[in-house]
Amino acid sequence: MNVVSIDTSGIVCINSRIEALVIISPASVYPILSCAQLATMAWSCSGQSNEELVSKLRTTNIIKHDFIKQAMLEVDRANFVATRPYEDAPQRIGYGITISAPHMHAYCLEYLAPLLKPGAKCLDIGCGSGIFCSYLSAACGSDSTVVGVDHIPELVTMSKDNCEKDCPDALASQRVQLYLADGRKGFAAEAPYDCIHIGAAMQPDDVSVVQSQLKVGGRLVTPIDHTGRQGLYQIDRIGEDEFKTTFLLGVRYVPMTDPESQLAAF
Repeated sequence: MNVVSIDTSGIVCINSRIEALVIISPASVYPILSCAQLATMAWSCSGQSNEELVSKLRTTNIIKHDFIKQAMLEVDRANFVATRPYEDAPQRIGYGITISAPHMHAYCLEYLAPLLKPGAKCLDIGCGSGIFCSYLSAACGSDSTVVGVDHIPELVTMSKDNCEKDCPDALASQRVQLYLADGRKGFAAEAPYDCIHIGAAMQPDDVSVVQSQLKVGGRLVTPIDHTGRQGLYQIDRIGEDEFKTTFLLGVRYVPMTDPESQLAAF
């Protein structure tokens, strides 16, 4: 018999093995679900193909926009993770990090959706496997620019190799650009950005540095760690010196640290 448990951080365990992350959400954003519903949802979106995975994310209303669905269909997750690519669960990819579960990528794309337009300039901090850079490029179209940064050289190489398999034209045309950099400082060389996504839990002081690289009207979606309690937040730059911060979801991400600390845990 499988014993299913969900802790307060949204980690789903089957027989004490971490299988997935689920979302504890304010009802104003996504409906609050019972533990039984959450346990079912945590793996109900898994599929045997990318098409089946994305279709289930749409059916469960995690994907709300047709263009987000199309972007996730265009990017084959199998190009970014070697084992069980269509399982709706986070998976380790080495160097002390994971690739997020597909439902988390879908949530983040949906929160950024109003900014994902033709010509947009996007930044993905902690690009890891490179998959979210590919999603952003597919969602924004051929005249957009997506910049991805990571502070581990091997992960930058991994991102480039994976994007070469999935979106070679975007790499060749520099619509997707990947750099070695400390994401805690953003990437000022290509700022300002219409939208920024961060794939690891930031400390509040570091967030203030990154949000300053948004255009007025731009949006940042990031997990933030408040003394061990993490949440996913949306930060909108509504004026030159004015930002609006909105709590979105309770989450659990790997922390954004320095390279030495990250690799020490690897």
